[in-house]
Parts: sequence; structure tokens; C-alpha cells
Amino acid sequence: MIKRTLVKALALSLGVMAGTVAADDLMDRAQGTFEPIPKYPPVIDGNELTQAKVELGKMLFFEPRLSSSHLISCNTCHNVGMGGDDYLPVSIGHGWQKGPRNSPTVFNAVFNAAQFWDGRAADLAEQAKGPVQAGVEMSSTPERVVATLKSMPDYVERFEDAFPGQGDPVSFNNMAVAIEAFEATLITPDSDFDKYLRGNADALNEREKEGLALFMDRGCTACHSGVNLGGQEYYPFGLVTRPGGEILPEGDKGRFAVTATASDEYVFRASPLRNIELTAPYFHSGAVWSLEEAVAVMGTAQLGTELKDNEVDSIVAFLKSLTGTVPEIRYPILPPSTGSTPRPTDMIQ
Repeated sequence: MIKRTLVKALALSLGVMAGTVAADDLMDRAQGTFEPIPKYPPVIDGNELTQAKVELGKMLFFEPRLSSSHLISCNTCHNVGMGGDDYLPVSIGHGWQKGPRNSPTVFNAVFNAAQFWDGRAADLAEQAKGPVQAGVEMSSTPERVVATLKSMPDYVERFEDAFPGQGDPVSFNNMAVAIEAFEATLITPDSDFDKYLRGNADALNEREKEGLALFMDRGCTACHSGVNLGGQEYYPFGLVTRPGGEILPEGDKGRFAVTATASDEYVFRASPLRNIELTAPYFHSGAVWSLEEAVAVMGTAQLGTELKDNEVDSIVAFLKSLTGTVPEIRYPILPPSTGSTPRPTDMIQ
């Protein structure tokens, strides 16, 4: 009886040890592939995140008068109350025009190597200048933006505080730099996966751990790794099997429009996967609303394998563990227009 009890205890002990080793191995692999989101905004070269600059950038992020219609702000397409995007297949801009691509989330965008699906903007400041001038988006000009901001004394004072020592701080470039400073604070730390990466083995349940293992073993990490699980490199969409035109429109050749290099046709920046459950619809075309369908499409298109339903469910469970603590943003009080503020233009002529 004692012998049988000892044998049973030994077997249980060995089972626990084996499970611990397996769990430790999974965590070690994850820690070698991914990084947790830091609890504080990162340092940006050439852009010190002072309180005055961040507060100004926040006001400008919500400022609709940067658009010629006085209706569209950065927050219109990157809504901080809705996952940092606009929950539309493609954004709607000036004159109710449809944009060409799905709007990426602004949350954690500071960790991306470049901005936009094709990476045409090197950083958030450069990105901020694009939509303001795009006819399909905010349809304004640098000159109009500067005239608008200079027409309001409160903005003039805030630019002077945010950019001390400059002779003429109210500029189009400083507008973008201030917006970048605010957007750099829009990070979402403390997801369950972040806690796991920091050593808390109980932060993920068994289904989520199974999904994590599948995510790594199936090869998803070839494109989705690092702190943002993507956003660093460019890859062909349809590496193995090209999706149909409803998901991969033939007219949008991705990074080819930036480089004019044939090998960049239908190449896009790997989508960051942080908070992915909050940012439907998916892909640059915004053609897929279900996260399960998106995972299945990536299996066939990028990995050349048809994932089983239970595998898809496990990977989706893991992806949902990437949802972090979304910052609570209070809508700012914007200064009133004056008699010299440019008047809004009609959205529809």
C-alpha cells in the first residue's frame, strides 16, 4: 500500500514537473519573441514629450477646424473611444468621399517602424501632415491651417509654451510635432499577455496558451512579433495563396505606390495586433468583420495551411489577450473662433 502510494506520488510529481517545464518553455519562447508594452510612453528622437506639447497635441488631435469643412479631426478616423479607429471598412472624408484603405488604430502606433499601410510616413509627425492635406480626407492646406491657428490667441499662447524660444512657433510642422507628442501617449499596457511576458504564468488561461503556442508554431511570428506584434516589416498579402478581389482589391498595389518597385506589388506593412479585437473590420481593405475569419484567411494566404476550427478559436483567444488598458481621454475644450478664423467650406458643392 505504501509502495503504491509512493509510486503514485512520484508519477504525480513527474507530471507536475513536466507540465512546469512545458509551461516554462512556452514562456521562454514568448519572451524571446515578443516584448510587453512599457507602462510609460517611449522617448521620441527630436521630440521631447513635455506637458505643454502633449496638451497642445491633444487639442489639435480633436480640432475639426484643421479641416476645411470644420467637421473632420484626427479623432474622426482614429476614434480614441472606439479602439483608435473608426469601425468602418474605409474612412469617410471631405465631401463624404470614401478613402482608399481601412484606418489603422492610433493606439500603440508609436511603436510601428513607419506609418500607413504602405509605410510612406516615417513617423507619427509626418503621418499627421498627410490627412490634413489629402483632398479625400480633411482637404486643407498648410497655409490655411496656420492662418486658422494664428487667428485664436489661446492657440498662439499654447504654441509659444510648447515650443519655447522659437520666433514663430505656430507652424504646420509644429502642429504635426505636437500631435505626434500626444499620440505617443496613446499606449495600452497591462494586457493579460503583457503580464504573462513579465512572468505571471497564470495571466493566460489554457486556451490562450494553446493559441499562443499555435501562433508561434504555425509561423505567425514571422510577421507578427516584437512589442506591437507587427508594424515593423512589409510582406506580400497572399504570400502563398492570393485572396480574392473582395479582400485584396487589384487596384491597390500597396507599397508599390511608394517604391515603384515591381517586387513591392501587393506588399503591405504587417498589421500590428495589439487590441485587435477592438479594431474590426480587418485588413487594408476592411473587407473582413470577423476576427475568426481574418485568422483563417491569414492561415491560407500567408501560411499555406487551412487552420482547423479549434485552432482558429485558440488563436483568437490568444489575440484577445492582447487587449490592454485603453487610456481614458477627456475631450478638450477648444478655443473659440474669431473674426479672422477662415470660414468653413461646404462639404458638398
